[in-house]
Amino acid sequence: MPDLLLELFSEEIPARMQRKAAEDLKSLVTNALVERGCVYEGAQAYATPRRLALHIAGLPARQPDQREEKKGPRVGAPDGAIQGFLKSAGLTDLSQAKIETDPKKGDFYVALVETAGRAVPELLAEIVPAIIRQFPWPKSMRWGKASQQAGALRWVRPLQSLICTFGPETEAVEVIHFDIDGLVSGDTTRGHRFHAPETIQVRRFDDYVASLERAKVVLDSDRRKDIILHDAKNLAFARGLELVEDDGLLEEVAGLVEWPVVLMGSFDPDFLVIPPEVVRATIRANQKCFVLRDPKTGGLSNHFLLTANIEASDGGKQVIAGNERVVRARLSDARHFWELDQKPLPGFEATQGTLLDQRLAKLRALNIVFHEKLGTQGQRIDRITALAAALAPVVSADGAQAKRAAQLCKADLVTEMVGEFPEVQGLMGRRYAEMQGEVASVAAAIEDHYKPQGPSDRVPHDAVAVAVALADKLDTLVGFWAIDEKPTGSKDPYALRRAALGVVRLVLENKLNLALAPCLSSHFAVIVQARSAVTDAGVSGDLLSFFHDRLKVYLRDSGARHDLIDAVLASGQLDDLLMIVRRVEALGSLLDSDDGKNLLAGYKRAANILRAEEKKDGEGAFAGAVDASLLQLDEEKALAAALASVTHQVSEAVKTENFAGAMGALATLRPAVDAFFDRVTVNADEAALRVNRLRLLSQLREATRSVADFGLIQG
Repeated sequence: MPDLLLELFSEEIPARMQRKAAEDLKSLVTNALVERGCVYEGAQAYATPRRLALHIAGLPARQPDQREEKKGPRVGAPDGAIQGFLKSAGLTDLSQAKIETDPKKGDFYVALVETAGRAVPELLAEIVPAIIRQFPWPKSMRWGKASQQAGALRWVRPLQSLICTFGPETEAVEVIHFDIDGLVSGDTTRGHRFHAPETIQVRRFDDYVASLERAKVVLDSDRRKDIILHDAKNLAFARGLELVEDDGLLEEVAGLVEWPVVLMGSFDPDFLVIPPEVVRATIRANQKCFVLRDPKTGGLSNHFLLTANIEASDGGKQVIAGNERVVRARLSDARHFWELDQKPLPGFEATQGTLLDQRLAKLRALNIVFHEKLGTQGQRIDRITALAAALAPVVSADGAQAKRAAQLCKADLVTEMVGEFPEVQGLMGRRYAEMQGEVASVAAAIEDHYKPQGPSDRVPHDAVAVAVALADKLDTLVGFWAIDEKPTGSKDPYALRRAALGVVRLVLENKLNLALAPCLSSHFAVIVQARSAVTDAGVSGDLLSFFHDRLKVYLRDSGARHDLIDAVLASGQLDDLLMIVRRVEALGSLLDSDDGKNLLAGYKRAANILRAEEKKDGEGAFAGAVDASLLQLDEEKALAAALASVTHQVSEAVKTENFAGAMGALATLRPAVDAFFDRVTVNADEAALRVNRLRLLSQLREATRSVADFGLIQG
């Protein structure tokens, strides 16, 4: 079967965009083909700094013929409707249609419309140009003379050539011709910019990959990553050192080179007096280089690894020398800032306290604005301090230490080191706190209050750090909700989803029972009091729903069933996230048992009966108490007794957060429910008897709602 080879060759594509662009190219082309009935055996997309490539194997030569039944008007319909049907179906006479019968609507006409499939190259000549013109780059540009014309092609960087070939493995391939603003598709590309700039003619994918390899281009980004990592480890090992691995940097570097060559440079060992995190941040941010560790000392080595995009004739000596000059200059700056931060702050020498206290005084004096509607950083620190002190007993933290950590947690923002290297904020605060003799928990909290910053980031467990981290994130969330700056769709400029997920992880991974609703309400009141423009009193409930949404995402990613999460959340406005999770876990365990599955079936049967009868008698018609004198059969008496006992057990278990016990109590209802439906006629002829039995089923429904809404559970 034929294969497709597509290459879009351009100037350098930013490394951060490459992997997503390759995925987008694959999904856009394959989805368009499948929509037209063209299935395939496999597809793979690739990216290098100068090209996106796509290989689709096992495509058909032609699109399958399409057969569609088109439903027309009923028999005897007005002539205008008949003629419109004939025209839309491509028929000349009603004899070409057939008549089908619908029990409710009667006889109607049906036309069988057949459309011949088109050649796949013809489809591709339409699909590919449309995708290129509408490609979803985060940022794109126009260039050349055509850029002034309406509808001119936009691409991330100037697009230079296109390959689009189609054909079976054993035959000559066909070039699929199309033209985009004068750029004509063909079968030629170029290799490495310096090693092999000549034009290369290619046919199919295997030939394409081999030709690029000879031209010093490794097409697969994952293979480039493997080469870099393997060579870096080997080079480090040869010097008796260890590579400090960095997945994010490895991904970026693999997107900067087409032919990776790993080289080792060095810097003056005197620079190792700088904190290792700063050394690493400096070398990483400015030169995209990896740092090395000395296994003998456990500290950083004065060597680093760089990845060149060229096999230099001098073995890379000039490339190494150039990188060493830049690294030396940047580390000199870092050492200057490190030493400067350890001196008294000019103009604040009289400030009582430590060097960090002086920085805090400077931060307040500068009136640095956090947000125009939420005040300055100083005002925010006051809010975080008060909230951390309030949260300290909840998380079993020392209140005085929580207040001290919260007061100092933003002080390093005005240090010279953080001003030059923003990525080390928090970390430098911890370093300076340790140097000035702060309690270990306070110093740790200053660094960790930003954490976790993503789903894979570390969660702090020290109680003081947890209190300050929660206060920082809750202040952010309540503040932006108060000024109505909420996330919308895919836009979240203040990273509020990340902050909410951080709260979820802090609570769950530290097993905290934290009632969010009163916490949100009280902190909202603080913000309202300070900012008169904030008046929306519905913040707490809306923000709690946002937390529920983030909790759903977290639990689904952990493997929990979405219907169980929805069932638990629907049982009430629950604000204790840990309690919600425990309910979900207990509900899942119940439904994994035979008693649980049968109880669910019985509940659904009861709910269906109630739903049907409430349509006749009205919503809530069966909410009253059961009349014991009307219980005639042993089975309905047994169910009434079981419900009375179980309802009390469930209530007591929920009060003590014994959700496993609550679910276990519900499971004991199973025999009584089964027997009731086997022997009892709910809709009895006698009206009073019917209502009483429906009230019994209503009690069954309410008994389960105290822990979850069983109606939302699938199965």
